[in-house]
Amino acid sequence: MAESFIPTGNETRAFSLGDLAVYQEHSVVSREIVRKPAGTMTVFAFDEGEGLSEHTAPFDAAVYIIEGTAEITIDGKPHSVRGGEMIIMPANKPHALKAVTRYKMLLVMIR
Repeated sequence: MAESFIPTGNETRAFSLGDLAVYQEHSVVSREIVRKPAGTMTVFAFDEGEGLSEHTAPFDAAVYIIEGTAEITIDGKPHSVRGGEMIIMPANKPHALKAVTRYKMLLVMIR
């Protein structure tokens, strides 16, 4: 596993998104990597069967699946999203996430 690194200040170098959140049994783990007035970026690790219940957000959100498979339901319609794929969750539309398999994702919220 590569050294976990989050850029701060003037530092810049490549890092592995998948290394920033580690799976924990029966849990959802998150690690915020960017918080700016324009939005946030957060890496999540979902154990199989875990999820986030239906909710809405006032901003568009992009979900990029790093590894594994998620079922992401948007406005009542389920979508199977796999490693290497991305889906946009529109602002003010109800959405929910569930781990079909263990999965990691990057969530980008744009304000």
